[in-house]
This record gives sequence, C-alpha cells and structure tokens, in this order.
Amino acid sequence: MPNPICHFELIVPDPEKAKSFYGEVFDWKFESAPGSDYQLIQTGVPPGGGLMKKPQEMPMDAALQVYVAVASVEETLQKAEAAGARVIVPKKEVPGVGHFAVFQDPDGIILGIFEPGRIPPEPDDEKSD
Repeated sequence: MPNPICHFELIVPDPEKAKSFYGEVFDWKFESAPGSDYQLIQTGVPPGGGLMKKPQEMPMDAALQVYVAVASVEETLQKAEAAGARVIVPKKEVPGVGHFAVFQDPDGIILGIFEPGRIPPEPDDEKSD
C-alpha cells in the first residue's frame, strides 16, 4: 500500500489517564522518549504512536480518526465501555470486508475499531485433461 499510516498521536489533557485507558483496552505499552515528556506507544505491530499532554494553545476539537484492527469488535467495545468510553457507532457490517464500530474515549477522542472478515478459501484449481 502506498502511503500507509505510519504513526499516530494522542494529544490529551491527562496523559496518565490516557495511558491507563489504552493500556487496559488494547494492551498497548508506553515508553518515555529520552529527554521529554513524550510517550512512545508500542501497539505490538507497526504503526506505533505517540502520547503527549495537550499544549494550552491547541484546540481539543481538532481530531484525527484512525481505525485500530481488533480480533473482536464486540469484546473491544465491552472493554472500552468498562474503561469509560461511549459508543458512538455500534458494530456495523461492511459486507464482504468485516465489521467496525466507533467510540469516544474518556478524553473525547473519537476512535474506530475494525475486525476483518473471514476470507473464504480459494477454490482448488481443477485441471482438465
């Protein structure tokens, strides 16, 4: 894929609260960037991301919607709600592709989740003699 997402950033008023939420919901790990308050987010596979405290001059209504791949939309929504999220779009099917949902985290960030559908097996090539 040309130009895949290679990084994402969460800019929040309370980074510790965000670390707790995303660590609980997605099992993400956080590591302090040397010499700063910036936290590197390790998702397990690329892309990774960053977490930082919102600068006072930055408006909170600016947001980037990203989708996170999950094994189960239903299980992830349950975990997100238990951690304080509000479901905005419940599980919906994208025919032939998979399922998605959208929620708002405790800081107001809108985040999508995506569960790929099962790829049907390809029919065996039949050779005619």
